[in-house]
Amino acid sequence: MAYETIITEVRESVGIIRFNRPKALNAINAKVIEELGLALEMMENDSNIAAIVLTGNEKAFAAGADINEMVGKNFVELHKDDFIKPWERIAECRKPIIAAVAGFALGGGCEIAMMCDFILAADNAKFGQPEILIGTIPGAGGTQRLTRLVGKSKAMEMILTGRMMDAKEAERVGLVSRVFPISEYLDQAIKTGKTIAGLSRPVVVIAREAVNSAYETTLNEGVMAERRLFRSTFALEDRREGMESFLDKRKPQFRNI
Repeated sequence: MAYETIITEVRESVGIIRFNRPKALNAINAKVIEELGLALEMMENDSNIAAIVLTGNEKAFAAGADINEMVGKNFVELHKDDFIKPWERIAECRKPIIAAVAGFALGGGCEIAMMCDFILAADNAKFGQPEILIGTIPGAGGTQRLTRLVGKSKAMEMILTGRMMDAKEAERVGLVSRVFPISEYLDQAIKTGKTIAGLSRPVVVIAREAVNSAYETTLNEGVMAERRLFRSTFALEDRREGMESFLDKRKPQFRNI
């Protein structure tokens, strides 16, 4: 399928989606979100694809929502149309998504990166929620996800001042998983996707659910959820194969069952 604002490709079992509005620093508009949703749907339904990498270019992952599209809107329109709701399609993806971020990930771009399972960054990456500088606040989960990832103090300071965070700081405070030279960041993200793709797909789904329980519930509720999910892996042939291959000192042959 041909897209106007994104580019897609598949490398082995990894789907790659690139934002492609270079003249606008990959600013996010309704067309981007529409096409991103279609691409995610296609990759979710492709049994060959086990992981997805979402990226931009070396200058920008995505430098925020497109202000040209937003400036004329009013409260009634936003409320009636639920303007941000389609963005949540990223967070609802059933397959692991790795955000590979270089350059600017600001406003909506930062929010989309945080919707992914984790972020791998180039050393030139810059993150921020600068909405307050244009008279508004984050609207796609920025105040919520950033606070959960980096803590109240850091999130409050960034959101109230609009300050950008560089890759080194982002890794230090836990927003970013790892940082690579700009020449390597995308290859490393794809390599990580292939690593995930080589594991048992049902167990990957279960592991994601367990981690998300920690993100969204109390410790006690999360521990109980983890215990139930742990027990459920003992219904899988892949769990037996994984343990037996370990004892046999051989590589496991997962069948995703």
